[in-house]
This record gives sequence, C-alpha cells and structure tokens, in this order.
Amino acid sequence: MKACFIGLGYIGLPTAIIAAESGIKVVGVDVNTKVVEKVNKAELHIVEPGLDLLLKKVVGSGGLTAKSAPETADAFFIVVPTPFKGDHEPDVSYVESATRSVIPVLKPGDLFVIESTSPVGTTEAMAEVIFAERPELKGRIHIAYCPERVLPGNIIYELVNNDRVIGGLDEASTERAKSFYGRFVKGELFATNSRTAEMCKLTENSSRDVQIAFANELSLICDKAGINVWELIRLANRHPRVNILRPGAGVGGHCIAVDPYFIVSAYPEQAKIISQARETNNYKSEWCAEKVINAILRFELDHGRKPAVALMGLAFKPDIDDLRESPAMHIAEAVADAATGADLLIVEPNIKSHPRFELSDAAEAFEAADIVVMLTAHTPFKGLDAGRGDKLILDFCGVFQNR
Repeated sequence: MKACFIGLGYIGLPTAIIAAESGIKVVGVDVNTKVVEKVNKAELHIVEPGLDLLLKKVVGSGGLTAKSAPETADAFFIVVPTPFKGDHEPDVSYVESATRSVIPVLKPGDLFVIESTSPVGTTEAMAEVIFAERPELKGRIHIAYCPERVLPGNIIYELVNNDRVIGGLDEASTERAKSFYGRFVKGELFATNSRTAEMCKLTENSSRDVQIAFANELSLICDKAGINVWELIRLANRHPRVNILRPGAGVGGHCIAVDPYFIVSAYPEQAKIISQARETNNYKSEWCAEKVINAILRFELDHGRKPAVALMGLAFKPDIDDLRESPAMHIAEAVADAATGADLLIVEPNIKSHPRFELSDAAEAFEAADIVVMLTAHTPFKGLDAGRGDKLILDFCGVFQNR
C-alpha cells in the first residue's frame, strides 16, 4: 500500500506520519519547499508533543518521503486549508487545486479522500472535477470524505484512538476508505454518505462554538453584575445535568472559529443560533481588547506615566504554537495599535519569533509589568505569583481562577 498526502500542515503531516508508522509507504506533498526540505531532514515545522520522534523514525526507515508534487500511489488524501473569501464564504480553491494536482497520476482502483474541512457538496464537486478531465475513471475509482477530529497537543493519541466518520460517494468507496483507515485507527469507523460526513464535521465544531459562546456571554454578564464567573460556573456545574464550559478571550483555531461560517454561509436563514454564537465569540475578543486599553488609560491618569503591560500568550489555546484565528493575537494587535507609548511585553513561550512583536520571557515580563493580561492559559503561566499587590491582573482565561 502506498499513500500520497497532499498538504503537510497541522493535520496532514501528523496523519502521514501515523500512516507511515503503520507500515504504509507514504509520500507527503506540499507546495512549500521549505516544509518539504524540513520533513526530509526529519525536522518538525509544527509544535506537537512526541511527533518529532515519530517523524525521525518514519523518515529514517524510508516510510515517509516529502516531495513537491504528487506521484503514483494507491490512495490520495487532500489535507489542505479551506480559507475564507468575501464575507466569511468558504474558499475551496485550495481543495480544488490539490485535487487537480493528483488527476494526472490517478489510475483505476485508486482511493481519493478529502479530509479538509469543506462545505456540504464539496466531495461531489471534486468528483466532477476529476471526471471532467479523466472521464475514463468514472465508476473506476473510489471517492470519499473523512474529516479529522483531533485536539492540537494530543494529536498522536487522537488520530489513532478517536472514532472516524467516513462518507463515500457510494458504498464501495466508503468500504474502501474504511479499509485504509482501519490499518491505523483503533477507534470505530462509522459509515455514511459524503454529504452527511461533511456536515458532521461542521456540526461538531459549531456545537462547540455555541457552547463556548454561552460561557463567554456569561462572563460579560458577570462582569456587569460584579460576579466571579469562575465561581459561578463551578457552582452551576454541580448540577448533575449542567456542564458549562470555560470562558476565554474568544474562540480561535482552524476549526471552531471557522467551520460554523460554512453552515451560516450556505444556510443563512436557518442558522440563527450558530450565527449569533460566532458574533458573541468574536465580540468577546474586542471586549477584552477594550478592557486592556481602558486599563492602560486609567493607569496613565492615576500615575502620570505609561504602564508596562505584559500580554501573556498569543496562541489560540494552551501549550501549542498555533496562532491561526487566535483571539489572543487579535487582542495583542488591537492593544499595540491603540496604546501608543505603552511598554508592551509580548509573551508566547511556544514560538521562537514573531514578525511583528519582539517576544519576552514570561517570568521577566510578569516581574516588570504594571498590568498583566492573561490571554492564553499556557502551563508555565500558572506558576506565576497572582497575589502580587503591585500589579493589575486581567485574567481573561482563568489562569488564576482559584487564586
């Protein structure tokens, strides 16, 4: 068995590595030549615990090779981004470009799977793209959709142990895809059709977005009411059928902050709650930025000087390096744009550099700051002294909720 993965990003690379470790001969393809070079040197270009050791293992054994263009294989996997265009409309041009790149090397009997998050109907549309150029393949290749459902920071475990939903264009395609994933997935493989599988991925993340929006809305209400939102949620969750999530500085990442728009864009009249949840979570980061900016102005009025402000965290969730759609990143940029003259100390322990901000050490920034803003609940931050009376601490993500 030989498989070709198109896209070596946060999902494509780990999946290619896990497949290679299971004994599948894997070719990883990426348009970024630097990524190709790093993978072939067994160097990881993303942060994911334990993945560097597996990469060295499969590259060293010859199980995984990275290239800039697809080549003949038995199975092809599209794992590329699906960004926005216009007013949060999904742009499937990356998926289409990746699909077109494999058309010349497809042959009868091959498996073609889209893993990229996609609007409903994308798998059928890509099938038409393939058959328009290679009509002789119609009815002779297997086409399916199988979305990932993994948590950054725990990808290795979840790629293997999580259940998967697999939707083929026909029953034979579904079974062929199940056979492939069954080589390395220990979770249960659920068969359905491609449209249901596409909507399942969007539904899972939209559901999370709505739940987080409720928590974030509670935090706004509690701020007005003078109530500790962390205590409130802890007490409310003592109810046997209540499980309120933690509020934060907004919602980020390549899934929860993005996927709901795929539904809203296609079904605007029906997706009312989903649309409102997106607005609430987007507003939360704007609200946080305004809180920080106002705190800086108040400090200057009270002390007659600009404050030193530590902005703690840029990643969209704890203990990863991923800044995509990060509310913390949005807040840092908004504060930097508005608070001219303030001494901003930007902390993100999971990256080495940033194109806009000079990064500071967490302990040093905390010590030097007059105002400390907790934007991402990275583990190293939890050891900082929250009881310091000489600092104003704005904790938007509950790092110090118990102190």
